[in-house]
Amino acid sequence: MASTITPVPEGPAQAPPPARRLRIVRGAGDVVFRNGARSAGFTVLAITGTVGVLLLVRGFAAIKVAKFKFLTTQAWQPDIHRFGVAAIMSGTLLIALIAVVVATPLSIGTALFITEIASGWLKRALITMVDLMFAVPSVVFGLWGLFFLQGHLVGVARWLTTWFGWVPLLAVNGFNGSDPNASLSKLTSSSFIAGMVVALMIAPIQCSLMREVFSQAPMGEREGALALGATRWGMIRMVVVPFGRGGMIGATMIALGRALGETVAVYLIISPLFKVNLHILQSGSNSVSSLIALRFGEASTFGLSALFAAGLALFVVTLAINFTAASLIARSRSGAVSDV
Repeated sequence: MASTITPVPEGPAQAPPPARRLRIVRGAGDVVFRNGARSAGFTVLAITGTVGVLLLVRGFAAIKVAKFKFLTTQAWQPDIHRFGVAAIMSGTLLIALIAVVVATPLSIGTALFITEIASGWLKRALITMVDLMFAVPSVVFGLWGLFFLQGHLVGVARWLTTWFGWVPLLAVNGFNGSDPNASLSKLTSSSFIAGMVVALMIAPIQCSLMREVFSQAPMGEREGALALGATRWGMIRMVVVPFGRGGMIGATMIALGRALGETVAVYLIISPLFKVNLHILQSGSNSVSSLIALRFGEASTFGLSALFAAGLALFVVTLAINFTAASLIARSRSGAVSDV
Protein backbone atom coordinates (compact mmCIF):
# COMPACT_ATOMS: atom_id res chain seq x y z
CA MET A 1 0.00 0.00 0.00
CA ALA A 2 1.59 3.24 -1.13
CA SER A 3 1.41 6.34 1.02
CA THR A 4 1.67 9.84 -0.16
CA ILE A 5 2.90 12.91 1.72
CA THR A 6 0.90 15.97 1.15
CA PRO A 7 3.13 19.07 1.33
CA VAL A 8 2.05 21.69 3.82
CA PRO A 9 1.82 25.08 2.20
CA GLU A 10 4.32 27.54 3.61
CA GLY A 11 2.85 30.54 5.33
CA PRO A 12 4.36 33.97 5.55
CA ALA A 13 7.70 34.12 7.39
CA GLN A 14 7.29 35.12 10.99
CA ALA A 15 9.40 38.03 12.22
CA PRO A 16 11.73 37.25 15.15
CA PRO A 17 10.57 38.57 18.48
CA PRO A 18 11.95 42.00 19.33
CA ALA A 19 15.10 42.11 21.41
CA ARG A 20 14.55 42.74 25.05
CA ARG A 21 16.00 45.92 26.40
CA LEU A 22 17.82 45.46 29.64
CA ARG A 23 17.39 48.22 32.08
CA ILE A 24 19.92 48.86 34.80
CA VAL A 25 18.37 49.95 38.02
CA ARG A 26 20.88 51.65 40.27
CA GLY A 27 20.22 52.20 43.91
CA ALA A 28 20.96 55.39 45.77
CA GLY A 29 24.24 53.95 47.07
CA ASP A 30 25.41 53.04 43.56
CA VAL A 31 24.62 56.51 42.27
CA VAL A 32 26.45 58.20 45.15
CA PHE A 33 29.49 55.94 44.75
CA ARG A 34 29.63 56.41 40.98
CA ASN A 35 29.35 60.18 41.16
CA GLY A 36 31.82 60.36 44.02
CA ALA A 37 34.40 58.24 42.22
CA ARG A 38 33.95 60.23 39.03
CA SER A 39 34.30 63.52 40.91
CA ALA A 40 37.43 62.30 42.66
CA GLY A 41 38.99 61.28 39.34
CA PHE A 42 38.22 64.62 37.70
CA THR A 43 39.53 66.43 40.79
CA VAL A 44 42.86 64.62 40.60
CA LEU A 45 43.17 65.41 36.90
CA ALA A 46 42.26 69.04 37.53
CA ILE A 47 44.84 69.41 40.31
CA THR A 48 47.54 67.74 38.21
CA GLY A 49 46.73 69.94 35.24
CA THR A 50 46.71 73.05 37.42
CA VAL A 51 50.15 72.22 38.79
CA GLY A 52 51.52 71.71 35.29
CA VAL A 53 49.99 74.96 34.01
CA LEU A 54 51.35 76.90 37.01
CA LEU A 55 54.86 75.57 36.48
CA LEU A 56 54.67 76.34 32.77
CA VAL A 57 53.39 79.88 33.27
CA ARG A 58 55.89 80.76 36.01
CA GLY A 59 58.81 79.13 34.20
CA PHE A 60 57.99 80.35 30.69
CA ALA A 61 60.25 83.43 30.97
CA ALA A 62 63.28 81.27 31.74
CA ILE A 63 62.41 78.69 29.08
CA LYS A 64 61.96 81.46 26.51
CA VAL A 65 65.48 82.73 27.23
CA ALA A 66 67.26 79.37 27.48
CA LYS A 67 65.30 77.57 24.73
CA PHE A 68 66.71 74.12 23.93
CA LYS A 69 69.93 74.84 25.83
CA PHE A 70 67.86 74.47 28.98
CA LEU A 71 68.09 70.69 28.50
CA THR A 72 71.81 70.55 27.72
CA THR A 73 73.44 73.21 29.90
CA GLN A 74 75.05 71.92 33.10
CA ALA A 75 75.75 75.22 34.91
CA TRP A 76 73.15 77.01 37.01
CA GLN A 77 73.70 80.76 36.76
CA PRO A 78 70.30 82.21 35.84
CA ASP A 79 71.30 85.81 36.60
CA ILE A 80 73.68 85.74 33.62
CA HIS A 81 71.29 83.60 31.54
CA ARG A 82 73.50 80.51 31.73
CA PHE A 83 71.51 77.67 33.24
CA GLY A 84 70.06 74.26 32.45
CA VAL A 85 68.90 70.99 33.96
CA ALA A 86 71.42 68.60 32.41
CA ALA A 87 73.46 68.19 35.60
CA ILE A 88 70.68 68.36 38.16
CA MET A 89 68.36 66.06 36.21
CA SER A 90 71.07 63.44 35.72
CA GLY A 91 71.82 63.60 39.45
CA THR A 92 68.12 63.27 40.28
CA LEU A 93 67.69 60.20 38.08
CA LEU A 94 70.92 58.63 39.33
CA ILE A 95 69.98 58.97 43.00
CA ALA A 96 66.46 57.69 42.34
CA LEU A 97 67.70 54.68 40.36
CA ILE A 98 70.18 53.75 43.09
CA ALA A 99 67.38 53.98 45.65
CA VAL A 100 65.02 51.79 43.62
CA VAL A 101 67.70 49.20 42.82
CA VAL A 102 68.51 48.83 46.52
CA ALA A 103 64.96 49.10 47.89
CA THR A 104 63.15 46.78 45.45
CA PRO A 105 64.78 43.42 46.40
CA LEU A 106 64.68 44.43 50.07
CA SER A 107 60.97 45.23 49.83
CA ILE A 108 60.11 42.06 47.89
CA GLY A 109 61.95 39.86 50.36
CA THR A 110 60.40 41.57 53.38
CA ALA A 111 56.88 41.45 51.92
CA LEU A 112 57.19 37.74 51.06
CA PHE A 113 58.57 36.95 54.50
CA ILE A 114 55.69 38.73 56.21
CA THR A 115 52.95 37.16 54.07
CA GLU A 116 54.33 33.64 53.54
CA ILE A 117 56.65 32.77 56.41
CA ALA A 118 56.08 34.91 59.50
CA SER A 119 53.05 34.21 61.64
CA GLY A 120 51.47 35.15 64.93
CA TRP A 121 53.02 37.92 66.98
CA LEU A 122 56.06 38.17 64.70
CA LYS A 123 53.90 38.92 61.66
CA ARG A 124 51.87 41.54 63.53
CA ALA A 125 55.02 43.17 64.89
CA LEU A 126 56.67 43.36 61.46
CA ILE A 127 53.55 44.85 59.87
CA THR A 128 53.37 47.47 62.62
CA MET A 129 57.06 48.34 62.30
CA VAL A 130 56.89 48.72 58.53
CA ASP A 131 53.78 50.91 58.77
CA LEU A 132 55.30 53.07 61.53
CA MET A 133 58.28 53.89 59.32
CA PHE A 134 55.90 56.05 57.25
CA ALA A 135 55.65 58.43 60.20
CA VAL A 136 59.40 59.10 60.35
CA PRO A 137 60.08 62.57 58.85
CA SER A 138 62.51 62.77 55.96
CA VAL A 139 64.73 65.18 57.89
CA VAL A 140 65.30 62.44 60.48
CA PHE A 141 66.41 60.06 57.72
CA GLY A 142 68.68 62.79 56.38
CA LEU A 143 70.33 63.47 59.73
CA TRP A 144 70.71 59.75 60.38
CA GLY A 145 72.28 59.27 56.97
CA LEU A 146 74.59 62.23 57.41
CA PHE A 147 75.94 61.45 60.89
CA PHE A 148 75.66 57.66 61.06
CA LEU A 149 75.13 55.86 57.77
CA GLN A 150 77.65 57.90 55.76
CA GLY A 151 80.52 56.93 58.06
CA HIS A 152 79.75 53.24 57.59
CA LEU A 153 79.12 53.45 53.84
CA VAL A 154 82.43 55.19 53.12
CA GLY A 155 84.21 51.90 53.80
CA VAL A 156 81.85 50.11 51.42
CA ALA A 157 82.45 52.77 48.77
CA ARG A 158 86.21 52.42 49.20
CA TRP A 159 86.02 48.64 48.78
CA LEU A 160 83.84 48.97 45.69
CA THR A 161 86.08 51.49 43.95
CA THR A 162 89.24 49.56 44.91
CA TRP A 163 88.13 46.24 43.44
CA PHE A 164 85.60 47.35 40.84
CA GLY A 165 86.98 50.73 39.85
CA TRP A 166 87.46 49.40 36.32
CA VAL A 167 83.69 49.84 35.95
CA PRO A 168 83.21 53.50 34.90
CA LEU A 169 80.20 53.89 37.19
CA LEU A 170 82.24 52.86 40.25
CA ALA A 171 85.43 54.77 39.45
CA VAL A 172 86.57 57.73 41.57
CA ASN A 173 88.86 60.23 39.90
CA GLY A 174 92.09 60.92 41.79
CA PHE A 175 91.52 58.26 44.47
CA ASN A 176 93.84 55.32 45.07
CA GLY A 177 92.04 52.75 47.19
CA SER A 178 95.19 50.72 47.81
CA ASP A 179 96.84 53.69 49.56
CA PRO A 180 96.03 53.46 53.29
CA ASN A 181 96.61 57.20 53.68
CA ALA A 182 94.26 58.20 50.88
CA SER A 183 91.76 60.87 51.87
CA LEU A 184 88.20 59.61 52.14
CA SER A 185 86.71 63.03 51.45
CA LYS A 186 86.30 62.07 47.80
CA LEU A 187 83.87 59.31 48.85
CA THR A 188 81.54 61.36 51.04
CA SER A 189 78.43 63.29 49.96
CA SER A 190 78.04 61.08 46.90
CA SER A 191 75.07 59.87 44.90
CA PHE A 192 75.63 56.41 46.34
CA ILE A 193 75.17 57.54 49.95
CA ALA A 194 72.18 59.73 49.08
CA GLY A 195 70.62 56.88 47.13
CA MET A 196 71.05 54.48 50.04
CA VAL A 197 69.31 56.88 52.42
CA VAL A 198 66.44 57.43 49.98
CA ALA A 199 66.21 53.64 49.50
CA LEU A 200 65.53 53.20 53.20
CA MET A 201 62.89 55.93 52.97
CA ILE A 202 60.96 54.40 50.08
CA ALA A 203 61.30 50.75 51.16
CA PRO A 204 58.40 50.89 53.70
CA ILE A 205 55.79 52.11 51.21
CA GLN A 206 57.06 49.68 48.59
CA CYS A 207 56.99 46.78 51.05
CA SER A 208 53.52 47.68 52.33
CA LEU A 209 51.99 47.79 48.86
CA MET A 210 53.62 44.52 47.82
CA ARG A 211 52.49 42.85 51.03
CA GLU A 212 48.88 43.79 50.35
CA VAL A 213 49.08 42.33 46.84
CA PHE A 214 50.83 39.12 47.87
CA SER A 215 48.27 38.48 50.60
CA GLN A 216 45.49 38.44 47.97
CA ALA A 217 46.91 35.44 46.10
CA PRO A 218 44.13 32.78 45.85
CA MET A 219 44.32 30.22 48.64
CA GLY A 220 43.10 27.49 46.26
CA GLU A 221 46.08 27.92 43.98
CA ARG A 222 48.45 27.99 46.96
CA GLU A 223 47.05 24.73 48.33
CA GLY A 224 46.94 23.17 44.86
CA ALA A 225 50.62 23.85 44.29
CA LEU A 226 51.53 22.38 47.68
CA ALA A 227 49.29 19.37 47.06
CA LEU A 228 51.10 18.68 43.80
CA GLY A 229 54.39 18.45 45.68
CA ALA A 230 55.75 21.96 45.35
CA THR A 231 57.94 23.30 48.13
CA ARG A 232 57.05 26.54 49.86
CA TRP A 233 59.54 28.42 47.69
CA GLY A 234 58.13 26.69 44.59
CA MET A 235 54.62 27.74 45.56
CA ILE A 236 55.78 31.33 46.09
CA ARG A 237 57.62 31.36 42.77
CA MET A 238 54.79 29.80 40.74
CA VAL A 239 51.72 31.30 42.41
CA VAL A 240 52.34 34.30 44.66
CA VAL A 241 54.94 36.17 42.60
CA PRO A 242 53.11 35.87 39.23
CA PHE A 243 49.87 36.91 40.92
CA GLY A 244 51.49 40.02 42.38
CA ARG A 245 53.57 41.03 39.36
CA GLY A 246 51.40 44.03 38.52
CA GLY A 247 51.40 45.18 42.14
CA MET A 248 55.18 44.86 42.30
CA ILE A 249 55.55 47.08 39.24
CA GLY A 250 53.08 49.62 40.60
CA ALA A 251 54.77 49.74 44.02
CA THR A 252 58.18 50.19 42.39
CA MET A 253 56.95 53.07 40.24
CA ILE A 254 55.31 54.78 43.22
CA ALA A 255 58.56 54.43 45.13
CA LEU A 256 60.49 55.82 42.14
CA GLY A 257 58.18 58.82 42.04
CA ARG A 258 58.86 59.57 45.69
CA ALA A 259 62.60 59.07 45.21
CA LEU A 260 62.61 61.59 42.35
CA GLY A 261 61.02 64.25 44.54
CA GLU A 262 62.89 63.65 47.78
CA THR A 263 64.31 66.93 49.04
CA VAL A 264 65.51 67.25 52.62
CA ALA A 265 67.42 63.99 52.97
CA VAL A 266 69.24 64.53 49.67
CA TYR A 267 69.91 68.18 50.48
CA LEU A 268 71.57 67.26 53.80
CA ILE A 269 73.86 64.63 52.32
CA ILE A 270 75.03 65.65 48.85
CA SER A 271 77.65 68.22 48.02
CA PRO A 272 76.08 70.44 45.30
CA LEU A 273 77.82 70.04 41.95
CA PHE A 274 76.59 71.59 38.71
CA LYS A 275 78.30 69.12 36.45
CA VAL A 276 77.20 65.74 35.11
CA ASN A 277 78.83 63.23 37.46
CA LEU A 278 78.10 59.62 36.59
CA HIS A 279 80.60 58.27 39.15
CA ILE A 280 78.18 57.31 41.88
CA LEU A 281 80.87 56.80 44.54
CA GLN A 282 82.54 60.17 43.97
CA SER A 283 81.67 63.21 46.05
CA GLY A 284 79.41 65.74 44.39
CA SER A 285 75.90 65.45 43.00
CA ASN A 286 72.67 67.40 42.76
CA SER A 287 68.94 67.02 42.31
CA VAL A 288 66.10 69.24 41.16
CA SER A 289 64.26 69.22 44.48
CA SER A 290 67.37 70.01 46.55
CA LEU A 291 68.32 72.78 44.11
CA ILE A 292 64.90 74.41 44.56
CA ALA A 293 65.19 74.12 48.35
CA LEU A 294 68.70 75.61 48.25
CA ARG A 295 68.11 78.53 45.90
CA PHE A 296 64.45 79.46 46.38
CA GLY A 297 64.93 81.90 49.25
CA GLU A 298 67.70 83.93 47.62
CA ALA A 299 66.65 83.77 43.97
CA SER A 300 65.88 86.86 41.91
CA THR A 301 62.70 87.18 39.87
CA PHE A 302 64.31 85.56 36.85
CA GLY A 303 65.98 83.00 39.10
CA LEU A 304 62.56 82.00 40.45
CA SER A 305 61.36 81.52 36.90
CA ALA A 306 64.34 79.27 36.24
CA LEU A 307 63.53 77.23 39.35
CA PHE A 308 59.92 76.85 38.20
CA ALA A 309 61.24 75.67 34.83
CA ALA A 310 63.39 73.07 36.60
CA GLY A 311 60.33 71.97 38.55
CA LEU A 312 58.42 71.66 35.29
CA ALA A 313 61.14 69.39 33.88
CA LEU A 314 60.89 67.14 36.94
CA PHE A 315 57.10 67.19 36.65
CA VAL A 316 57.24 66.03 33.03
CA VAL A 317 59.74 63.26 33.84
CA THR A 318 57.54 62.04 36.70
CA LEU A 319 54.45 61.99 34.46
CA ALA A 320 56.34 60.05 31.81
CA ILE A 321 57.42 57.46 34.37
CA ASN A 322 53.89 57.13 35.73
CA PHE A 323 52.39 56.67 32.26
CA THR A 324 55.01 54.03 31.49
CA ALA A 325 54.22 52.27 34.75
CA ALA A 326 50.48 52.34 33.98
CA SER A 327 51.16 50.74 30.60
CA LEU A 328 53.30 48.01 32.16
CA ILE A 329 50.71 47.30 34.85
CA ALA A 330 47.97 47.08 32.23
CA ARG A 331 49.95 44.37 30.46
CA SER A 332 50.73 42.50 33.67
CA ARG A 333 47.63 42.54 35.84
CA SER A 334 47.96 40.99 39.28
CA GLY A 335 46.28 37.60 39.30
CA ALA A 336 45.92 37.45 35.52
CA VAL A 337 48.26 34.51 35.13
CA SER A 338 50.18 32.06 37.25
CA ASP A 339 52.47 29.18 36.50
CA VAL A 340 50.18 26.57 38.05
